[in-house]
Amino acid sequence: MSQIQSDPSTHNNLRPAFMTPQKLLPVEKCSLGCPILDCCMGGGIPCNSITEIVAESGSGKTQLCLQLSLRAQLPPFLGGLSASSLYLYTEFPFPTRRLHQLSSALQCQYPQIFASNYDPCDRIFLQSVNTADQLLDIMPQVESFLENSKTRLPVRVIVIDSMAALFRAEFENTASDLIRRSSLFFKISGKLKEFAKRFNLVVLVTNQVMDVMDSGEGVNEVRIGNLSGMYSSGRRVCPALGLSWANCVNSRLFLSKDEYESGLVGGGEIGFLSRETRRRLHVVFAPHLPDLSCEFVIRREGVVGVNR
Repeated sequence: MSQIQSDPSTHNNLRPAFMTPQKLLPVEKCSLGCPILDCCMGGGIPCNSITEIVAESGSGKTQLCLQLSLRAQLPPFLGGLSASSLYLYTEFPFPTRRLHQLSSALQCQYPQIFASNYDPCDRIFLQSVNTADQLLDIMPQVESFLENSKTRLPVRVIVIDSMAALFRAEFENTASDLIRRSSLFFKISGKLKEFAKRFNLVVLVTNQVMDVMDSGEGVNEVRIGNLSGMYSSGRRVCPALGLSWANCVNSRLFLSKDEYESGLVGGGEIGFLSRETRRRLHVVFAPHLPDLSCEFVIRREGVVGVNR
């Protein structure tokens, strides 16, 4: 039996184009402007995927979303994407005053980037969303906006703040509503992932938390990711929207906050204990990150990591 003789010079051309693990990882990221936060997240918030921030109210979710939307306008050598942002907000009112405060701080930090006639707030496009069905209905308009945007900076960041608010009151705890809710989860996340890959976007969504009431092995007790339990303000909590939504996001970050007695202020009979709020960012799960966390504070100029 004769064997087919192959030309060795053609071997390289016949090799299948296997994907290496490194190519599967998101490589382009948008910095949050703080080395400590960026280090915890492997360089920033990644493109081509959905990143979720989970936290109770007042923990800093919206602050990070605003900060990312502004810093995305910076050039890549400063950690940005040279990009505008589309900000879909479901919590009212929108924090316009805080956005302008963060924008002014960024302009002072980079006066050579932001000319006197260039307001970074003009590169953040706002759209209010009231229901999950409305969010799904506007996806064709979002796609058209991404394709035909005539802005100086292309839109490469989509923020949804928050996802939980869209599902909070619209659905009952019945079998039919749970099925419909899960269907909306997958349809919405499917379109967001499609946009993220097609336009090389950062997609950042926020989610709220619920108190864990039982101590059994119910749905709230299912461990997802690095943390065996989530604690904030002295309470055990879990992300809202359940396991179905957890399967729709690529990465999940958790912001916790707790109050500590920082010491006695004053002296004698009029002294009192001072309390300090400590906030921490935890990586719950991400395909490109290990189990990491860092402490942060919220200042006038933005969210900043701290070493203690």
